[in-house]
Amino acid sequence: MWERRAGEWAAWARTPGQDVHFTHLNWPAFAELLPPPGRLTLDLGCGEGRVGRQLRPAGHRVVGVEPAPTLAALARDAGGYEQVLDADATALPLGDGAADLVIAFMSLHDMDDPAGAIAECGRVLAPGGLLCLAIVHPLNRPAEALADYFAHQRVVVPVEANGLTMTFEAIDRPLEHYTRALEGAGFVVEALREPRPDAAVVAEHPRLAGAAAWPLFLHARCRRAG
Repeated sequence: MWERRAGEWAAWARTPGQDVHFTHLNWPAFAELLPPPGRLTLDLGCGEGRVGRQLRPAGHRVVGVEPAPTLAALARDAGGYEQVLDADATALPLGDGAADLVIAFMSLHDMDDPAGAIAECGRVLAPGGLLCLAIVHPLNRPAEALADYFAHQRVVVPVEANGLTMTFEAIDRPLEHYTRALEGAGFVVEALREPRPDAAVVAEHPRLAGAAAWPLFLHARCRRAG
């Protein structure tokens, strides 16, 4: 899906002022969970590379992982990464304990096997390392999908703003699917957040009004045991 939508996504993510949900809600709240830079930060599902561009100036040594060839090329060209690996999240070409931080920012819910990806995160993290993840909130799904919350359901959501369109495709899953995967991979959840814009942010960016009353995203900071 992401290879098919690569052009749409690059325009959506890189047009100044377009993705207000990222700029004024999702990323600022997520950044509060991140530790200081360490030996190596892995950006899992890096897309066109905007997370790396945020992290590099803060001192992180970042390696990206992206299976969609067009997006991986965009991430390499835009900078922010020491390298971008064309790889699947369930089979990372890194040694055991190679990283001390894995970031999965808005990527796990797009994967066919997020539990396998979380297990790989546990393998490549050193003991005590952190996995910081952001997903679409399990309650942020079409009304018809909420009729069976526990089902795994593929969703297609077209969005239009300022003359640009982006079609998001993901797999809605219950929260327990992720927490069980984290338990199985030896992670302990240290922090769990549901970012919400304050009144001043909503007044400046009215497109965020819905997020003040209903959760759009879910963030977690998880530590590998041992």
